[in-house]
Amino acid sequence: MKQQKDKGMKRREFLALSALGLTGLTILPSYVVSGRRIAPSDRVVMGFIGLGRQGLSDFRAFSTVPGVQVAACCDVDSMKNARFRNRVLEWKKDAGLPLRIDAYEHYGRMLERTDIDAIEVCTPDHWHALQTIHACEAGKDVYVQKPLAFTIKEGYEMVKAVRRNNRILQVGSQQRSQDTFLKAIQMVREGAIGHIVHIHAKVGDPPTPFDLPEHSVPDNLNFNLWLGPLNDPAIHYHPDICPPISLDPPQNETLWGAWRWYRETGNGYTADWGAHMFDIAQVAIGMDGLGASEVIPKGYLGQEWMTFKYDNGIVMTESPISEDNPNSRGIRFVGTDGWIVVTRGSLNCSDPSLIPQDIEDQSGADALQFEISSPHMQDFIDAVRSRKDPVAPVEAGCSTNTLCNLGNIATELGRPVRWNPATLRFVDDTEAASHRLTHYQYRNPYKL
Repeated sequence: MKQQKDKGMKRREFLALSALGLTGLTILPSYVVSGRRIAPSDRVVMGFIGLGRQGLSDFRAFSTVPGVQVAACCDVDSMKNARFRNRVLEWKKDAGLPLRIDAYEHYGRMLERTDIDAIEVCTPDHWHALQTIHACEAGKDVYVQKPLAFTIKEGYEMVKAVRRNNRILQVGSQQRSQDTFLKAIQMVREGAIGHIVHIHAKVGDPPTPFDLPEHSVPDNLNFNLWLGPLNDPAIHYHPDICPPISLDPPQNETLWGAWRWYRETGNGYTADWGAHMFDIAQVAIGMDGLGASEVIPKGYLGQEWMTFKYDNGIVMTESPISEDNPNSRGIRFVGTDGWIVVTRGSLNCSDPSLIPQDIEDQSGADALQFEISSPHMQDFIDAVRSRKDPVAPVEAGCSTNTLCNLGNIATELGRPVRWNPATLRFVDDTEAASHRLTHYQYRNPYKL
């Protein structure tokens, strides 16, 4: 497992110290959660990597799943480590659970522990591949936030690692577990609006060049470890990409990590929201695990929207789903016999009688509630126990990740790119094949 030095810590020292995670292991009796006794054999012990805003949200969701225990947490920001640890201890106290959780700066130390069954990876996208692969090699199941990876090659290496090590992986595309999207998928598949001819999926713009001014790195942040494999010398610390918090007085992040909006550190809305909306669209039209064969960027020869063409004749554009609200994120399926529009919390159809009465309109709900998806976490834990794939397995996340990257590659090249979903290669395009979003050279000593 090749890893960066941890504030001067050599790899041999790191491996020796990791044994500390084993010294405190104890055999715990069964315990009771919400009146239900959880036997040790049903317990799933988790560790969390990446403890920012999304990590806290995911913990809240996991904490509602019977049988979940949290044993460890890890972040390169010591304040976020302390905040997360405090939240978990509060939960454990209320639930009558053993009051222990260990905090780490380097995730490798956590992976050496034999008492942990599953890991959540909720770090910036450029860390997803290494942390997931290392977790699989350590025998852990993985819940990884979307998008699956930063580059195309990383996604396919993650697929190999999951299957080679017989692991369970769930991608955090929680819309696959929400009733409005599930019903929309069902309606499309059953031909409720005829043959699909066009899909409008509104997600937002591609990333822009990194242009934030440099700031001094705070003492509580190991920014070198945050960078990990990224090798672009233009990247430096700015509080927007690692949003600061305060413990005294308590102050959480005031924005989502802006690393996602810049080419050097993220893939923009194309991946951030494309991993949700493009993902659902592909499930509905039977392209889950496959993908588009041609991508045309916005602006090419007057092209109004980023366009994805599928071998089955369907065309999807990154375009508004509503004239009244052109910035609303969601999906509009257009068929030969009507249309379906689905967003977070709402489902509409050209024939309203097709929508079940039990599909509640939650369009006015707080957007943050859709980031807390207990059903999606429950599905993951069920899969860990049954050893059967969850609703968002690694191959699905990989195909969506590839699609999003193809969109950004075409945008940066300023021309169409063609992709063969069968061979997983570009068609006669060495420039696209060598693009940094296909894969880039990791910073030494990191290796994929």
